[in-house]
This record gives sequence, C-alpha cells and structure tokens, in this order.
Amino acid sequence: MDRWVNKVAVVTGASSGIGAEIVKDLARAGMIVMGLARRSDRVKALKSDLPEEKRSNLHAIKCDVTNEEEIVAVFSQIIKDFGGIDVLVNNAGIGNSSRKLLEHGNSDLINDTVNTNLLGVVFCTREAVMSMKKRSFPGHVININSILGHSIPMIPEQFGDFNFNIYPATKYGVTALTESFRQECFKERMGVKITSISPGVVQTDIGPAFSAEALKDQPHLKPTDISNAVVYVLSTPPHVNVQELLIRPTCSL
Repeated sequence: MDRWVNKVAVVTGASSGIGAEIVKDLARAGMIVMGLARRSDRVKALKSDLPEEKRSNLHAIKCDVTNEEEIVAVFSQIIKDFGGIDVLVNNAGIGNSSRKLLEHGNSDLINDTVNTNLLGVVFCTREAVMSMKKRSFPGHVININSILGHSIPMIPEQFGDFNFNIYPATKYGVTALTESFRQECFKERMGVKITSISPGVVQTDIGPAFSAEALKDQPHLKPTDISNAVVYVLSTPPHVNVQELLIRPTCSL
C-alpha cells in the first residue's frame, strides 16, 4: 500500500457496514479518504475509531449517489480541493427483500435500487476516471458487487416472504460494467485498474435478513473481510489487475 500513501480515495456508502470499514482501513494505510454518504455525520463519527494521527485523513462528505448533479458537484469539489481522485470504491448499495417484482406499488423501490446500485456506479466511475485520465494517473476503481451478480439461487421456502427483487439484476449490471469500464480504459491505454469484489452473505444493516441476529446460525462474512479484500487488490503491483474477486463464507453453497 506504500504507493497509495497521501493519494486520494473516494468511497461511496461510507456511513456504515462495509463502507465504514473500508474508509477506516484506507485512512489507516495513509490515504486521504473522502467518505461519501447521505448521513455524512455518521462518517465523521468514524474518526473516533482511528488513531489520533490518522483522523485528519478521513473527510466526511454528504452525497446522494442517486442524484447525478450532486455526484458531479461533489466530485468536482474534491478535485478542486485535493487535486484529483486516485482511487474510487463504489460501495453504496441498497436492497429490499420485502417486495416482489410482480406486484403493484413497487416502482419507487425499483427505481431507487437501480439508481443507487447501477447508475450511481456509472456516474461516480465516469467522474473519477476522467480525473485519472486528465492527470495520466494509473488509478484504481473497485466495485463492491455481489455473488448475486453471477448467479441467483432459489430461495428456500423457510425464508417466507424474502425476495431478491431487482437487486440481482443491478449486480449483474455491475459485473457487465466492470468489463465495459476495463475495456474502455484498456483501449485508451490509461493504465487504470477496474476490479469487482463479489461477496456472499455479509452481516450488514442493508436489511433485517442480514443482521447479526438473523445470521447467527448461518455461515456469513463480516464487513472487515470485504475491506481486507479492498486493501489486497490495491496492494497488487501495477502490472496486476484483479478483475474479479469472489468471496464466500466457509461452509456455504
């Protein structure tokens, strides 16, 4: 991670769960970290988890990744204040297991999920990579994907009303976007790395089904496991691009 010391990283969805662990680990590694979230006060509170000498590395910024204009404004301000964006971690994501695709009244949920999980990735990546290109900097974009972006298992009957809804479709989209971004960067010889990290079940606050209580008897990952994976792919030498990293808990299908 030495080559990333004092480089600028932007992490979306940084207020809790996986995103919170990522911003803390990158700040500890010496990066200047922009933690983006709608609840920026929660990102600011994460400073207390850092060694005192690392707390100034973390900056909390309010940003709603469903709003393209807000993304452009926030990224432009980061570039103006810090000189550019060197690493982007597209972590922001939502899902709602209580609604079906085939029912009325689910339009807001579907639109919010697509705008967050898919279009947010598109627009944040566009702004970050254009900053890298302008400075001829071989940066790194990491998409926090999901195993549901590669295959969709049948939901056991005992899970009752649990539904995947549009979530897997957005994650399949992230899988495709990762390759599309990689090809564009390759064709222009940017040297920018594009990585997708696809975890299995992770204990987060994305929904009740993923709480510590709900998962206590199930194999699952912790947010720190995914943050460790981010640090790993960033630590690879410049000539190595880990395009896809699939992570499952031990003893799971």
